[in-house]
Amino acid sequence: MTPAFLNAFGGTRRRLALGALATCATCAALSLANVAVAADAPTPASPAYPTKAVKFLTNFPAGGPIDILGRALADALQKDLKQPFIVDNRPGAGGNIGADLVAKSAADGYTVLLGIDSTFTINPHLYASMPFAAKDLKPLMIFSSSGLSFGVASGVKAKTLPEFITQAKAEPVTFSSAGNGSPGHIAAEIFATETGAKITHVPYKGNAPAVLALMGNEVQAGILATPGLLPQVQAGKLRALAVTGKQRSPLLPEVPTVGELGLKGLEFEVLYIAMVPAATPEPVMQTLRQSLQKAMALPEIKSRLASLDMVALAETGSAASEHLAASQARYGRIVKATGMKVD
Repeated sequence: MTPAFLNAFGGTRRRLALGALATCATCAALSLANVAVAADAPTPASPAYPTKAVKFLTNFPAGGPIDILGRALADALQKDLKQPFIVDNRPGAGGNIGADLVAKSAADGYTVLLGIDSTFTINPHLYASMPFAAKDLKPLMIFSSSGLSFGVASGVKAKTLPEFITQAKAEPVTFSSAGNGSPGHIAAEIFATETGAKITHVPYKGNAPAVLALMGNEVQAGILATPGLLPQVQAGKLRALAVTGKQRSPLLPEVPTVGELGLKGLEFEVLYIAMVPAATPEPVMQTLRQSLQKAMALPEIKSRLASLDMVALAETGSAASEHLAASQARYGRIVKATGMKVD
């Protein structure tokens, strides 16, 4: 090859190499530009909640306080969040059946448990085994609390709680409750322990059936939710001898508290709570919490709470968890001391 050809070939090769480098640089620049555009592009928004019907599952029968309040709250949230809120009653086993259904449901905010604290504060001490673990559910809100009323059937001669205690020491008396492990059950056992009364516990599937049993003289006494007893007390079909709250009930202002009668150990409250599966996303929980808080401020919900002898709480987060933990510890001591068992 002549020197001229070699020089020409070398020049051509240099031009091709430089062209390739320029092309690569252009490609790289375009790739970086595409990456920058992708980085600046907004990420897709998370799906809105709710986009379909939400189930409020209550683990006690229809007609009781949690069912009545649950339906009022469902109506309020349906108006606020523009989706149906449906109440589904799944009673049984002291609330364990309904709670288990929620614990095993999808953690997406479309199944919410509305219940009372006894399922979580009493049942773990009372049942040999639980169908769900405590870690499976977490509190969304403790929305209210209430005391109970000590009622007796029309066939009972005693007109005051001291008179009834005297009667119950002399001969066994029967107590209805809203079920094994219910607040009324534990109250009856405390009553027996503190007074020396002889009692037989008769569990029913909810507050309403327990009141009906009392009205029919199937049992002699019951420590039950005040609203269920109130109409029958006002009609003279049942007598209220005391209330378990620290203050007298506005619904029964003439009835003394157990504390006034020297039975402070019988004081306790029922907590009304909303629970969700533990893995429920926080944004979903926040939407539900905010809507529940709005509902609790509505005049119609305040009126409903008053009619149910409830005090609004609206406790969330650590405050709700600590309140439940304190109640669970107290009831654990009581169950152990009284030897309570599932009938």
